[in-house]
Amino acid sequence: MKVKRASGRAWNELRKMKAKVGVVPNADGSAIFEFGDTVAIAAVYGPRKLHPQHMQDPATGILRVNYDLLSFSVADRKRPGPSRRSTEISKVTEWALAPAIDLEAFPNTVVDVQIYIIQADAGTRTAGINAASMALAHAGIPMRDLITSVAVGKIDEQIIVDVDKVEEDYEGGEGATDFPIAKLARSDEYTLLQLDGKIPPERFKEALDAADKACQEIYEFQKKALKEVGE
Repeated sequence: MKVKRASGRAWNELRKMKAKVGVVPNADGSAIFEFGDTVAIAAVYGPRKLHPQHMQDPATGILRVNYDLLSFSVADRKRPGPSRRSTEISKVTEWALAPAIDLEAFPNTVVDVQIYIIQADAGTRTAGINAASMALAHAGIPMRDLITSVAVGKIDEQIIVDVDKVEEDYEGGEGATDFPIAKLARSDEYTLLQLDGKIPPERFKEALDAADKACQEIYEFQKKALKEVGE
């Protein structure tokens, strides 16, 4: 029996997506990506000389990511400034994006990626990764591929894709499951696998297969947005 989602979506149906690049005029590259009511903006600056000098790497440039859930993005107003959660998401986003980019041609430099969540309804890290991947491409940073990202969940026995806030807070059965993944769009190389909750080992492949199909759909949206900016 297929679970009935509060939103009315099918178990494998993504929320309505929107994507656009070139949204921050003073950035070297930028993009906005939306999953329903979750809205992420990413801005890329660089490559530029890294300071302080002792952090420079003569063999390559480095990637530096800052994720920020803005205080007005959620109903319960959050305290401005960095938190443990934003610091963690900044780092896992950096790890998720790094395998896609090639900075060896830019030694001693840094590429800064700023991600701002201006509206949040779950899936903020995955929306941020999608926006950042597009922004890096828009900035002309050498990339192996785009990175696509989505969160898979489980309600009772049903695997679902693109978890929203109601599903993230689900308290029935075994409770909520949030399984954000990121991958190189045209390969089976995963760059992020995090699991908060429970997915039985024998259903892990089912969850990944659902994520793969969703990521292909997201990839088409990303490509379309990048093509439109050149037209």
